[in-house]
Amino acid sequence: METFSLLEKEIKKFVEKRNWDIFHNPKDLAISISIEAAELLENFQWKKENEVKKLLKDSEYKHKISQEIADIFIYLIILSNKIGISLLESAFQKIEKNKEKYPVEKL
Repeated sequence: METFSLLEKEIKKFVEKRNWDIFHNPKDLAISISIEAAELLENFQWKKENEVKKLLKDSEYKHKISQEIADIFIYLIILSNKIGISLLESAFQKIEKNKEKYPVEKL
């Protein structure tokens, strides 16, 4: 959890130094998440599963994917902080809800 707090602080500092906070409203942040998710999808579009598996062994391709995932993650952190939602707490709550919704016994 300390690492996550450190990351949040680093992102906040990065945004503040560039005065980008004026652009970071919930609507535009949500749009940015969607755009970054689309950029991630472009790396997989029209590729067969075995082709993707092969590509993911290539460090350059994998790095490209990691950068898109990082963009999404950073925007999620900014959005959740902007609207006062704990991203980690929400994720843990969702996992608990899913455990109830999809109990192991019913699988």
